[in-house]
Amino acid sequence: MEIGVVMQCTPPAARVIDLAKRAETYGFTYVWTFDSHILWEEPYVIYSKILDETRKVIVGPMVTNPATRDITVTASVFATLNEMYGNRTVIGIGRGDSAVRVTNGKPVSVAELRQAVIDIKGLVNGDAIEYKGNSLRLPWALDSRADVWVAAYGPKVLALAGEVGDGFILQLADPSIAEWTIASVRESATAAGRNPDDVYICVAAPAYVSDGSPEHHAHARDQLRWFGGMVGNHVADIVERYGDSGAVPKALTDYIKGRQGYDYNEHGRVGNTHTDFVPDEIVDRFCIIGTPEDHIRRLEELKALGVDQFAVYLQHDDKDHTMAAYGEKIIPAVQDAILARS
Repeated sequence: MEIGVVMQCTPPAARVIDLAKRAETYGFTYVWTFDSHILWEEPYVIYSKILDETRKVIVGPMVTNPATRDITVTASVFATLNEMYGNRTVIGIGRGDSAVRVTNGKPVSVAELRQAVIDIKGLVNGDAIEYKGNSLRLPWALDSRADVWVAAYGPKVLALAGEVGDGFILQLADPSIAEWTIASVRESATAAGRNPDDVYICVAAPAYVSDGSPEHHAHARDQLRWFGGMVGNHVADIVERYGDSGAVPKALTDYIKGRQGYDYNEHGRVGNTHTDFVPDEIVDRFCIIGTPEDHIRRLEELKALGVDQFAVYLQHDDKDHTMAAYGEKIIPAVQDAILARS
């Protein structure tokens, strides 16, 4: 299992770059950022500096969208980064949340997301696409390679991920929900004539390494409760579409019944005042809290479900300790051991 880290582009950018460099030192293989250009600094600029000051990590957005960013510009940015730094990018994409809603926009339709995935994949990998009546390609990007991974919760976008995505991103670490979503993605891949094992599976969620005491666990919960609110934005859209039809597990939808709105000024922020509806149980299920051994157990459970990467959302008050614990104890424990002599 690979381990990534997810950061907000909160100024100063130098802090984000420093965390990315230390993540590589600790053995993290992916560095992701939020892509919400009004709430935080512009991530695409920061990627170039991260790549320039690291050697191996792969960088990308978790997640961008085709509403606020023209797909030809997105493809050109990542193809340019690949030319400069050697194919070290990945593109996470979804229908759009904070970047769209802050500007009073709307998430794109499933059909629009599907076409965006197909077109970005084509352009960033040097192929020609049909775009607004023309055949377009990036003639200088024939050697560029980048995967496009689809972030999803609901049935239609899960199906899309399996049909056209190089990977699937699930933004929560509940094993039961992970099992259902992974199965949905794989079934769709099979139905589309693809090898379901070719779809890379990434689970992303906040992780907080505690000392195991009830007091520290309670503190960690309060630090991570914002995540249940963020996930609730997407779940609310799903409930609006599907209601109580059973198309989505109740384990994912029941907790938002007390949700009464959301202020994007506090998006992804510790102490978010609009997340009182998120119970402790949801924080414990959606996030990973506990000693290094607790983290290892959850990661092994996710690994057994077919998860290829766990990406740590690093939005809390103990970033440095969590990164160090992952680098020194957790990452070595979940990586496949290769013997020098057998």
